[in-house]
Amino acid sequence: DNMTFGVTDITVPTGCGDITINLNHGGKLPNNVMGHNWVLSLGEDLQGIAMAGIPAGLANDYLPAGDARVLAATKVIGGGESTSITFSSASLSAGTDYVYFCSFPGHFAIMRGILRLQ
Repeated sequence: DNMTFGVTDITVPTGCGDITINLNHGGKLPNNVMGHNWVLSLGEDLQGIAMAGIPAGLANDYLPAGDARVLAATKVIGGGESTSITFSSASLSAGTDYVYFCSFPGHFAIMRGILRLQ
């Protein structure tokens, strides 16, 4: 039940079309105790999204409803569970470093990585 992603740097070729992220929670604790998700945003939006997600609660995957700063996100999963998200690379810009993080309260501080198109 570590608060880490197995991959912290993702490079996607420009023009790839759709991007699929598969998230597997290798821990044992349930999602309400040590849940994890994968959220993509611009770096400057990370903290604002994470803080706004706390009052949204687990039922909303710790994400504010309809927040345009969230570019892609999975649901919050617990130990032993898996989830996926597929989104278009068309909304991303080459040369921009996007940040992905877990929005479970407190996790965003250390559970994050970079996604970029090249």
